[in-house]
Amino acid sequence: MDRLTATRSTTSPATAKVTALRQTEGLLSPEQLLEIVRDAVGNLKANDVVEVDVRGRTSIADFMVIASGTSSRHVKSIADEVIKQAKQAGMMPLGVEGEREGEWILVDLGDVLLHVMLPRTREFYGLERLWSVDGDAEAEHADSEFEPA
Repeated sequence: MDRLTATRSTTSPATAKVTALRQTEGLLSPEQLLEIVRDAVGNLKANDVVEVDVRGRTSIADFMVIASGTSSRHVKSIADEVIKQAKQAGMMPLGVEGEREGEWILVDLGDVLLHVMLPRTREFYGLERLWSVDGDAEAEHADSEFEPA
């Protein structure tokens, strides 16, 4: 697991209710969905795969997976494989953006967001820094350098 992955120590009643509903409806848990994404990006040899646990930081997802491809075609193939495996597991993606260009493809699986990017795009946007606690500390440090004395 990557250093950016954090754990949530408590389970809220709402989370427990959703978990119970998923079990009765046969839906995938966030962890099961994350495992599907891990397998798919691993199968297609994605580079620099990072998982970020964003529970407690946002309500849009529980996990973000950020990966790089070596070319636009590779980026598209990785995203397509994730979509294919999610569909086989009974999970239809809520949305897919960026397929035409292939520089940055976002696959929204509800509880898991996958960002597959070309290395230059990934470096430019720096999602790991944006969503990590370390990135918050760096931003605070940068702000403190410019405060008047």
